[in-house]
Amino acid sequence: MSASAAQAAAADGFDTLPLAPHILANLASLGYARMTPIQAASLPAALLGKDLIAQAKTGSGKTAAFALALLANLNPRRFAVQSLVLCPTRELADQVSTEIRRLARAEENIKLVTLCGGIALRGQTASLGHGAHIVVGTPGRILDHLERGNLDLSALNTLVLDEADRMLDMGFAEDIAQVARQCPAQRQTLLFSATYPDGIAQLARQFMREPQQITVQAQHEAGKIEQRWYEVTENERLHAVSRLLAHFRPESTLAFCNTKQQCRDLVQVLTSQGYSAMALFGELEQRERDQVLVQFANRSCSVLVATDVAARGLDISQLAAVINVDVSPDPEVHIHRIGRTGRGDAQGLALSLAAMDEMGSVGKIEQLQGRESDWHPLAELVPASQEPLLPPMVTLQIAGGRKEKIRAGDVLGALTGEAGFAREQVGKININDFSTYVAVDRAIAQEAVRRLSGGRVKGKSVKVRLLDAT
Repeated sequence: MSASAAQAAAADGFDTLPLAPHILANLASLGYARMTPIQAASLPAALLGKDLIAQAKTGSGKTAAFALALLANLNPRRFAVQSLVLCPTRELADQVSTEIRRLARAEENIKLVTLCGGIALRGQTASLGHGAHIVVGTPGRILDHLERGNLDLSALNTLVLDEADRMLDMGFAEDIAQVARQCPAQRQTLLFSATYPDGIAQLARQFMREPQQITVQAQHEAGKIEQRWYEVTENERLHAVSRLLAHFRPESTLAFCNTKQQCRDLVQVLTSQGYSAMALFGELEQRERDQVLVQFANRSCSVLVATDVAARGLDISQLAAVINVDVSPDPEVHIHRIGRTGRGDAQGLALSLAAMDEMGSVGKIEQLQGRESDWHPLAELVPASQEPLLPPMVTLQIAGGRKEKIRAGDVLGALTGEAGFAREQVGKININDFSTYVAVDRAIAQEAVRRLSGGRVKGKSVKVRLLDAT
């Protein structure tokens, strides 16, 4: 079965689906008014227990599409792992876990465990020991727990492969195969992927039973994203990025490069010119990766320079601009990249640089989009202001996190209470096991460090330092 974008666009209300009244009530309370195209196209078949290969990009509502299906299959009274969701990155696994918990809150006591690398095995083993209905994780760590005998999949009825194309890109094909072999043969398998490379068809042949194929075209609403192209020589490319930033002055920019080395080189160029820029690529340690993502998501860093694989699973709200530093040879990846801006009601800006030897790839993108590219000369880029483009927030790192029972309310209370700052001067608060990150208005950053260091959080003195991406 294939569903075109036009068919899927006629998305109905969730009440047209065979969902329990308490699930529908919860969806309404969460603001799920009407199904997105991918939900409308995939949920009817998924709720009938069919295997699916669904092609949809990040931000299309695919998490709810598979979450509602696996929740419909779940028996809360059976304390065993009944659903497994495999994701390419820890960030995506965390986002998926959060969304499933929201959708499951109307159910009685659903237990979900997230299993990813970069986190101590001991705590995860203890969580599994207490029992779980749903497990979300990365293939390598899931396999690790299976090999150690910590994870039993004998009761599994739903296997989800989320962003399967990127798991293949990252070399997880054999890990996925080993995990799938330990799942019961009689199960539902739901595969979601933004693109459809040969490896997906191979996975489907190995692990799926007569899968239905759902395709929602990777296009964007006309007028939501302004797309501009600039022809460059190889020598101009990196400096052209700083010219784009000076001209358009976007508050937050995701810049895509095709290689890790290009990421490093661009960050060096931008930081030398006073821009707040950080790189995200596969070799970063988890702690560094966490810090980079926290600072970009909380508006403490203006430019995140990333490869496609490293950026997969990121869902940054209010992203003002995407810059394609290099043209992707895969036109669907290009569509996927630019679709990260212009989310919700916001307008987006997609700026692409292309050299003569990339024009073949540009042609493929034009063919997929069904329109010619809008070319502009580099000469029209002039600085809109002499002021440096600084991010509005700065991140403070507090030594202590979940292990010390620190909560967001404790940090907010310390800043707005004893420290005397206004609520509007405090941004996002992120808490992991051993550290807490809080964004504060740039104007109060130094004073906030001083007052927090001299005060208390949850009744204890804390060590605080500034993480400045500039």
